Amino acid sequence: MKQVVRHTDRSALLAGYAAPPPEVHPPLLHAGYGSTRTRAPLRPPVPLPQGLTELTGPLLGEDRLGEFDHDLTRQHDGEPVGQRILVQGRVLDGAGRPVPRTLVEIWQANASGRYVHAGDRWPGALDPNFTGLGRALTDDDGAYRFVTVRPGAYPWGNHENAWRPAHIHFSLFGRAFTQRLVTQMYFPDDPLLEIDPILDAVPAQARRRLVSAYDHGITQPQWALGYRFDIVLRGPEATPWETAEEHES
Repeated sequence: MKQVVRHTDRSALLAGYAAPPPEVHPPLLHAGYGSTRTRAPLRPPVPLPQGLTELTGPLLGEDRLGEFDHDLTRQHDGEPVGQRILVQGRVLDGAGRPVPRTLVEIWQANASGRYVHAGDRWPGALDPNFTGLGRALTDDDGAYRFVTVRPGAYPWGNHENAWRPAHIHFSLFGRAFTQRLVTQMYFPDDPLLEIDPILDAVPAQARRRLVSAYDHGITQPQWALGYRFDIVLRGPEATPWETAEEHES
């Protein structure tokens, strides 16, 4: 028999929800980001009630992780091409408290700016030793860590001579599959940041939260450069999130 969440139960589940402040997240339609003209909705969204399945499952836990899921340089027989980097940080709630047991997934282009994706037409070289997918679970302190290579920039068709800055996509899951947030991490020394319409769509005061910080304390001698990228789930200091339609850019 199908279980149904009563209205009062659903209200209790959503009682702690607060709408994100408008000065944090990018608008659905941004003139400089050409793709939003075809993706932005033209009519108000229609709310659909969620059942018990959407609110509680499937649960995401440690048993879903493989040994090298967090290390994108060890998922194949050989070393991938490119500069090895360490990316680590913490997932925090709006009050600065750590959020443990959060599944953090990343995906990215390889060092030549090429994704392992059938729709990627950029003639950058594919790397047989790099897939570009990783995931990790935050610990009791809300911390995560990835080993990967720095992604390359790549051209895209938004405007004349358009190039996307080097970036890594982040996806965070809560305890249920429908609790998902997606964002992008950039690198602090990238000259393309100033001309990227996707980053420019984010309100100016929140834009810096998408740019990682070089951290010499994370850097390991003779091995890899380190970058720190903390993620805040909500509140005035929240990390800007993407809509579902922007994930491929």
